Amino acid sequence: MFELHPTLENDSLPISDTGKLLVRLIDDARFPWVLIVPKVEGVTELHELPEDVYEGAMAMTRRLGDVLKTGFDADKINTAAIGNMVPQLHIHIVARYVGDDAWPGPVWGAGKMISMTEDEAARRIDVIRAALG
Repeated sequence: MFELHPTLENDSLPISDTGKLLVRLIDDARFPWVLIVPKVEGVTELHELPEDVYEGAMAMTRRLGDVLKTGFDADKINTAAIGNMVPQLHIHIVARYVGDDAWPGPVWGAGKMISMTEDEAARRIDVIRAALG
């Protein structure tokens, strides 16, 4: 049975559940940042996913990249499935801005997360949900 890893649960807020994928917003005011978590127990790598889940995850990755680029006027979109700290497969899509707190390096390990206000979290979630339909 699928269970979301506690670190992902604690660090993010729910946006949507497609049945095969969870989409979640990372609670860091510095970056519009979403996760896609395939709902497949025990999978740690993209190549381990069943073909239909993989195709859905890649399609969602493309959609969310576009949503973050246009909806948050980002300069660059970073996409990664690293999994070194949290083994459960998850895909990061991060809106980046020239001169942001981590620019030009990666967001991982760049300072401490700053929690969003409830209003900012709700605004970001609304932008993403509206764009996803």
